[in-house]
Amino acid sequence: MGEYILEMHNMIKHFPGVLAANKINLRVRRGTVHALMGENGAGKSTMMKMLIGLYQPDGGEIRFNGKTVRIDTTQKALELGISMIHQELNPVPQMTISENIWLGREPLKNRLGRIDHKKMKQDTSILLENLGISLDPNTKMAELSVASQQMVEIAKAISYNSELIIMDEPTSAITEKEVEHLFRIIHDLKEKNISIIYITHKMDEVFKISDDITVLRDGEYISTDKSEDINKNSLITKMVGRDLNQVFPKIDVPIGDVILKVENLSRDGNFRDVSFELREGEILGIAGLMGAGRTELIETIFGIYPKTDGKINIRGLEAKIESPRDALEHRLALLTEDRKDSGLFLSLSVKENIAIANINTYLHGIQLNQSNIRKDCYDQVEKLRIKTPGINQKIENLSGGNQQKALISRWLLTNPDILLLDEPTRGIDVGAKSEIHKLMGEIVKTGKSIIMISSELPEVLGMSDRVLVMHEGECMGILDRNESTQENILALASGEKI
Repeated sequence: MGEYILEMHNMIKHFPGVLAANKINLRVRRGTVHALMGENGAGKSTMMKMLIGLYQPDGGEIRFNGKTVRIDTTQKALELGISMIHQELNPVPQMTISENIWLGREPLKNRLGRIDHKKMKQDTSILLENLGISLDPNTKMAELSVASQQMVEIAKAISYNSELIIMDEPTSAITEKEVEHLFRIIHDLKEKNISIIYITHKMDEVFKISDDITVLRDGEYISTDKSEDINKNSLITKMVGRDLNQVFPKIDVPIGDVILKVENLSRDGNFRDVSFELREGEILGIAGLMGAGRTELIETIFGIYPKTDGKINIRGLEAKIESPRDALEHRLALLTEDRKDSGLFLSLSVKENIAIANINTYLHGIQLNQSNIRKDCYDQVEKLRIKTPGINQKIENLSGGNQQKALISRWLLTNPDILLLDEPTRGIDVGAKSEIHKLMGEIVKTGKSIIMISSELPEVLGMSDRVLVMHEGECMGILDRNESTQENILALASGEKI
């Protein structure tokens, strides 16, 4: 069968005004994990969409199991033995786990097309049990956490008995424990001689799980190395085309007076008796495992959810925040965790997405001052180095990092004193991460304050002046920068006292 299960030679793909793939090569060895790395816009997704039949290439050749193939539909890819776990989950919420996994290929009772629900449930139970996933096949997808939905998506991809599985950011929404579980599943797949193409922005994962690493940049092939022959710094340099000596460029900023004081804040079912202070010029990191109540805490501070007890004081005065409008009036701003679900208006332009939170300031009677909107948007695009063909470009066409910077621009236009950032660099490449980290430094340099939630410990450690650690809705402790270590944070996040 040959050493390589997949060979993609000189792949070319044009979009209007963009050469997304320029003679890119990829060769995947049988029974290995092959990491595909690169910044957003490097060509990774384009290559994978050509491989599974979503895009048709404008040039190049695909060889699978030694034979030249034409993959013009996703069904053709599945028939060949290629399946994919997509980064953007798209379950049918009101269907059960079983119905989602076997959708379109349900076992039938007879020729009349009646679905054999009993067999479908049995097959699902066996599949989940073999993968060590403890979920009831009859549970509706709408009742599952995002992490559990991701595990179902992984089970679905494996259920096709594919020889090659593409995993696009499979750990972006799952806990550390579930990541380890996924890695065990991947190890078992390798033992069965199944190959994996693994796409992630998490450097530590790459070196933990992959055998080979291919780097793409700006739609072009850069290199392929065995994981043991390359280190993190050289990988980053290949990805971004320049040295990134400081991925976390934390700068020393004078810490001023207390601007926000939270006293015994509680919301039934989410968190209880959380108290902390935030000072001018400070970045307060919030760490904890998924489900610890971090997001619910800052969304309650921002007025999305009502508190059941406690006080919020801003500049020494109690603040009555019962809605996001109240929060904006108190000069708070919130960058939400999921930019596509609760942040972006994907069908609108960059300009409209940036200006929308500040729209009242552009009103003159019933007319919008378009000249001021354009000026402010151009200023933000320049200051934050947002890569876009123009401010009238649809925001859905921008890379994840540039979408994130546009969202930060939206809130900066409201001139907040306190910026609440929930997973500010999730799902974006290392170059864009570095730029957002620099921007955070520039923001606090002006005396503004930041509360940052992050599930990436290096980010928490690298950017925070202090770290508040949560476990199952409780604040387990607040660590100064000099006592914030990975071991201390993980201990507190697991419910241990230190």
